[in-house]
Amino acid sequence: MTQPAKVSGEGISAAAYLPYHSAPSVPSFDVPKGAVDAHCHVFGPSARFPFAPERKYTPIDAAAETLFTLRDHLGFSRNVIVQATCHGRDNSAMLDAIARSGGAARGVAVVGEEITEAELDALHAGGVRGVRFNFLKRLVGNAPKDAYQRIAARLADRGWHIVVYFEMAELDDLRPFLLSLPGTIVVDHMGRPEVPEGIDSPAFQGFLRLLEDNEQFWVKATCPERLTQAGPPYDDVIPFGRALVAGFPDRVLWGTDWPHPNMRSHMPDDGALVDVILRIAPTEVLQRKLLIDNPMRLYWPEEVTP
Repeated sequence: MTQPAKVSGEGISAAAYLPYHSAPSVPSFDVPKGAVDAHCHVFGPSARFPFAPERKYTPIDAAAETLFTLRDHLGFSRNVIVQATCHGRDNSAMLDAIARSGGAARGVAVVGEEITEAELDALHAGGVRGVRFNFLKRLVGNAPKDAYQRIAARLADRGWHIVVYFEMAELDDLRPFLLSLPGTIVVDHMGRPEVPEGIDSPAFQGFLRLLEDNEQFWVKATCPERLTQAGPPYDDVIPFGRALVAGFPDRVLWGTDWPHPNMRSHMPDDGALVDVILRIAPTEVLQRKLLIDNPMRLYWPEEVTP
């Protein structure tokens, strides 16, 4: 995989972050046919799709064709491309990637209250099936909860879902807001638990109760490379992913998070990340739910046989 040139701009420059792995290994795990990488990104190319002036970081270019080459290399069939904060509310790069995928990609957008119904219709026609609400202060500052609620109400009849990104330490404060949202809510990256505290910590157990008590909540068993304190092969994070897959087999998703923006400690080998699936979903039944059945229900429901 060819690395793009580094770019700079407002916020932290790309030179501060590690580039994505240029030669990921072939996974030992033979991914089942039809598998979906349900969380990944495209960035730029910045010459065609400029980054947002208000961004908090500047990634390196990570174009659609590179993502699709990685998809094929890893053995996946489809992608769900999630809009990241560096492109702000301009979803053009994501929409372009979906259009070039031949129907093999869907998207999660970032929108503001000013968006019109016609613009939402255009996003849907372009393959968008959800919106993302980000609560990480280092990326967005103070999240506009009231605006998020109004946006969510407008999406309720479209069959879209809402992706929420927060750190687990904020869950108690966010819980009333999250419970007020209509429809399906997908929590990014295991809810970002504090891994050293273990799966028996009050915070993670509270997160599990949220999922147990509210069937509209789904979760992505993703990003051991972001959560780990021990580093590869992410032994410290495996128990969290395993607990989520075993406890909520019909409401879990998995994705690479390629191209792994903002990584400074190490850059994961995407082939090795795929092999983590075997450790959190040890049976073929769990693997199929995680990689095929669940993402297809959420992003390609028209192709799912009732």
